[in-house]
Amino acid sequence: MQNKIILASKSKVRKDILNKNDIECVVELSNVDEDPVKDSLLKEQASSEIISKNLAELKANKVSMKNNDKIVLGADSVIDLEGELISKPENREEAIQILRKLNGKSHLLISSVCISKNGSMIWNYTDKAKLTMKNFTEDELKNYLNKISDEALYAYNVYQIEGEGRHLFSKIEGNENTIMGLPIDKIKDYLKNYE
Repeated sequence: MQNKIILASKSKVRKDILNKNDIECVVELSNVDEDPVKDSLLKEQASSEIISKNLAELKANKVSMKNNDKIVLGADSVIDLEGELISKPENREEAIQILRKLNGKSHLLISSVCISKNGSMIWNYTDKAKLTMKNFTEDELKNYLNKISDEALYAYNVYQIEGEGRHLFSKIEGNENTIMGLPIDKIKDYLKNYE
């Protein structure tokens, strides 16, 4: 297996997942401005899956161009609520609006990963999980938000499935690592065969 990869993501959770699976990584941020890319793809009526995949590829390729012959892993996760793309919140007020929107409904969480080398994608994979949120009251919502740090709130599309966020859901269908932003089993399979 490839000894060390470059992770083009600031997500601590993604880095932790790699470390737990004995994949050594160094973090190098891509600094891709995601909003114009999303806006452009939405104008073309791209699906949430395509948007997630494109952003993962863009991040991986950008970092890969500066690191010859190194393996770079880019990742992106988006929420799709009945065809509407929901982006990460910028502040607590936006987070509350998103949680209100998801309240009592099912949505898809789509996680894409891309491996690039020398500026080009050499492998990618996209996985989905379906999450059904409980119906919760305004008080329950505020109670949840009081327990969550800003960092956790903005990093995980408003819920931290491995922490307090699990209590928001009545049903979770899909791989937990996918929900946390990194479908690790497929990455491991690819790296095992990569040489």
